[in-house]
Amino acid sequence: MTGSEIRKRFLEYFQQRGHRVVASAPLVPQNDPTLLFTNAGMVQFKDVFTGQETRDYRRAATCQKCLRVSGKHNDLENVGRTARHHTFFEMLGNFSFGDYFKRDAIRYGWEFLTGEMGLDPDRLWVTIYEDDDEARDLWLAETPVPGGRIIRCGEKDNFWAMGDTGPCGPCSEIHYDQGPGKYPCPDPDACGPECDCDRYLELWNLVFMQYERAADGTMTPLPKPSIDTGMGLERVAAVVAGAPTNYDTDLFRPLIDHTAELAGVRYGADPDHDVSLRVVADHIRATTFLIGDGVLPGNEGRGYVLRRIMRRAMRHGRLLGFDQPFFHKVSATVVDRMEASYPELRDKRAYIDKVILHEEERFSRTLDRGLDLLEQAVQRVEEAGGNRLPGAVAFRLYDTFGFPLDLTADIVRGRGLAVDEDGFAAAMDAQREKARAAWKGSGEEAVSGVYQELRQAGIETRFAGYETLETRSTVLALVRDGVRVAEAGPDETVEVVLDQTPFYGESGGQLGDTGSLAGDGFHVKVDTATRPVDGLIAMRGTVVRGRVREGDAAEARVEAGARFATAQNHSATHLLQAALRQVLGDHVKQAGSLVGPDRLRFDFTHFSPVTREELRRVEDLVNGWIQENHPVAVTEESFEDAQDQGVTALFGEKYADVVRVVRMGGVSAELCGGTHAARTGDVGLFKILSEAGVAAGVRRIEAATGGRALAWVHRIEDELHEVASLTRAAPDEAAGRVRRLLERTRELERELSALRSQLASGAARDVLSQAREIDGIRVLSTRVPADGPKALREFADGLRDRLGSGVVVLGAEADGKALLLAAVTKDCTGRIRAGDLVRTLAGIVGGRGGGRPDLAQAGGPDPSRLDDALAAAYAEVERLLGGGV
Repeated sequence: MTGSEIRKRFLEYFQQRGHRVVASAPLVPQNDPTLLFTNAGMVQFKDVFTGQETRDYRRAATCQKCLRVSGKHNDLENVGRTARHHTFFEMLGNFSFGDYFKRDAIRYGWEFLTGEMGLDPDRLWVTIYEDDDEARDLWLAETPVPGGRIIRCGEKDNFWAMGDTGPCGPCSEIHYDQGPGKYPCPDPDACGPECDCDRYLELWNLVFMQYERAADGTMTPLPKPSIDTGMGLERVAAVVAGAPTNYDTDLFRPLIDHTAELAGVRYGADPDHDVSLRVVADHIRATTFLIGDGVLPGNEGRGYVLRRIMRRAMRHGRLLGFDQPFFHKVSATVVDRMEASYPELRDKRAYIDKVILHEEERFSRTLDRGLDLLEQAVQRVEEAGGNRLPGAVAFRLYDTFGFPLDLTADIVRGRGLAVDEDGFAAAMDAQREKARAAWKGSGEEAVSGVYQELRQAGIETRFAGYETLETRSTVLALVRDGVRVAEAGPDETVEVVLDQTPFYGESGGQLGDTGSLAGDGFHVKVDTATRPVDGLIAMRGTVVRGRVREGDAAEARVEAGARFATAQNHSATHLLQAALRQVLGDHVKQAGSLVGPDRLRFDFTHFSPVTREELRRVEDLVNGWIQENHPVAVTEESFEDAQDQGVTALFGEKYADVVRVVRMGGVSAELCGGTHAARTGDVGLFKILSEAGVAAGVRRIEAATGGRALAWVHRIEDELHEVASLTRAAPDEAAGRVRRLLERTRELERELSALRSQLASGAARDVLSQAREIDGIRVLSTRVPADGPKALREFADGLRDRLGSGVVVLGAEADGKALLLAAVTKDCTGRIRAGDLVRTLAGIVGGRGGGRPDLAQAGGPDPSRLDDALAAAYAEVERLLGGGV
């Protein structure tokens, strides 16, 4: 039975038993700033379990894509070396939200494994929480498992809690006995499911969420206990197939075989190669899904984790003999094998390939630099007579260059050295804390508890802003500083929740509307509107007059001009994305956006600066579509139908079953909840203002539309006319005129430089007579007419050449500052250094300086002391030569 068949049969089994099959959430958690990655099936249901969210179903089943890389520093290093350690994995799970409880959870688990999967019941063992007699009785009543194969375990292994407080409960795990022959235990008499040997394999964890834990540790029964279960697809696939490791299942072998074919090696022929092949197979799954969910390799947070995974796989590629990019080729096999279950991969195939290839090309250079760094560090240790490579060096190789600790240890072992592993661990711990501190969370602000309480109380806002800009509404709640209040008075900032509102709450990159709320005796100026939780829109503003109270009737009015300008920019953003994909390629995906009344900002995936010619083509396409005046049609469709029609969706976004689709003729079709123009012609004019890089593989375009774009054009026209006036040319001839002026300026600068050289040469002849001989060295110190450091150097070159051998000290005044220069001919630098000389003289003019032994410069703020400094040069030379005090 293949992994795909197991996945399918699991979901069908629970669907037939009244469960809603829910699509996997993205690897990037939504609305949970506490998590780096989705690491369990229950993550997308967290708010349902805590009562903060309700859904139209009480039973659910999922196959959730998960990623786990946390733990001790060698966690990632275990991948490829153990039978079942992975970064990316799929979690099969069934959930009950106050519906069925222990009896059915136990019965379903047993039936699926023995009936659907055909596992031998005599090989199944069960663990329960140490005092959960109810679970033991149900296992004995609902299944044929004997009491001798039901093991009681402590809180560490068989009690689950969402945190220090909140829902919690005992667990029951189903284990599979792989047999003593395959996995002999060093202590067979004491061996069982709680043993650390690999004989008993945990398959399924059933969490019985039945208590609420208070801050003081007391636990009270929940009125509606729930079920949360999780079973790793990779593990159950290996057991069903009788495979010795997860890597020997169809979930991994096609990836291993593809990599082996590319490398010209055979899996099973070389243990070291086998490790590398397994590493590549695991890491390409994680890489493909992370990039597919919008994560890009970087140096912080999620991007940092992805980069570590990718670079570790690429380094193992080197061990397999690859000296050219290969990793991106294997990603195609992941997409081929997984796109039926995860259709979002299909449309991102080319993009994923390009991101991986780009990182491979970068790391190819990084890897060589890492080897160079290691060689230099080893040489320093050897020269110092040491025998250990510093842990900080090993960590830098690991963290920056992707060198696992064992690779570094292997390399230096051949040179008779060991690695300071304690120092490495300390550096790793410090970096982990730094990464956690730097991580900004999931991009979601933690939701104020007051809004969760409002939703739980049944308060909800209907958004009417698609149809109208004015509503007659009722004030349902007032919030000030995170606390619900009964009223708010003049000059107080307050957030107002209405029963219905025309105000768009900030979301999807579109800023919230501005406007006003007015009622009997009060007026509130609204600065923005937000969506603190699903189903609520809060208008934030200042009470200008009177007092607003809960229950008041209010007229909500959106500022029409700002709304229209925002709609222009939002519609232009859709057209911009369509144009970028047409000009640059299908790898272009939205990576962020900001849409307001004054401008639009669009971040997108691309790996090089967009040329001026490409920007012009994008601009022309957008303005062409604006002129064609396509209708902007908005429909509500099923998410599945929209996907089938190729409608553009955001990376990593979790969509409802019914979605809002915005179409602009045959040009653009996107899932979008924002407000838009009625026709593309309403956008008016589209003008790109800037293009720049904001992160590795991410570019940003800022643009304007309508009157704001026209104002920008007028501003540029004004600048052009001013330049034309200054150069006495017509506007359409100004560029040519400026070009000729610049050429003339460069020509005059060359002539000026030549004249300065002549002047310096003549001045040299005049001042050479002032040179003095000190201890056998000719010394000249004088002021010259130089307007800057460059001119001063030209004078020095001329004087030094004519002097032949000796020391030259020059001074000049420029821009209200004193300039000094000391030049020493090569034959004299052994006795006196220019830097030492000029450093002392600079102090006289209140400055500082330095440079090479043969040439040094300085500056100071006090030109009135310049002559004093030049006069002191002779005495300072004598002192440095040892003849003075």
